Amino acid sequence: MAYAERWLYAWLVMMATMLVDLDHLLADPLYDPNRCSIGFHPLHTWQAVVLYMLMLPIPKMRLIGIGLMIHMFLDTVDCAWMGTLKI
Repeated sequence: MAYAERWLYAWLVMMATMLVDLDHLLADPLYDPNRCSIGFHPLHTWQAVVLYMLMLPIPKMRLIGIGLMIHMFLDTVDCAWMGTLKI
């Protein structure tokens, strides 16, 4: 297993990547149940996703990149399920 010895560290880094949602505080209105995060919030843009992908091959950035990519994938699935995803 990749991070078996350092599972707590890996878990903490992955949980810290959820802080990317702080960019939701910049939205006006703050909460809109019909809004898709992908493409709307600054850290949820397609350009940001490319940056997150570029983190994957860098060993020291890999966990952060994986956490952010999982986050973006789940947000994309949520938007697709709601029917609000704009490609």
